[in-house]
Amino acid sequence: KVLTVGTQMQQVIAGIESACATMKIFALETQDQQAKQDFQSIAKALIAFADSKRQQQYIEQQEPQYKQM
Repeated sequence: KVLTVGTQMQQVIAGIESACATMKIFALETQDQQAKQDFQSIAKALIAFADSKRQQQYIEQQEPQYKQM
């Protein structure tokens, strides 16, 4: 089965959100304060990236002329 780019992007976003959740769990579980901060920073960066991709995808759906090549 061939997936559309939109479907593939949704899968990527879901994977990023899963990685973000894992980083948050690691941050909660570790006693190392530096590692905790690192995990939290990674989680924030991942969710920001996923949010920007979702926003870009929405704009492209609404306004096809803005589609990035």
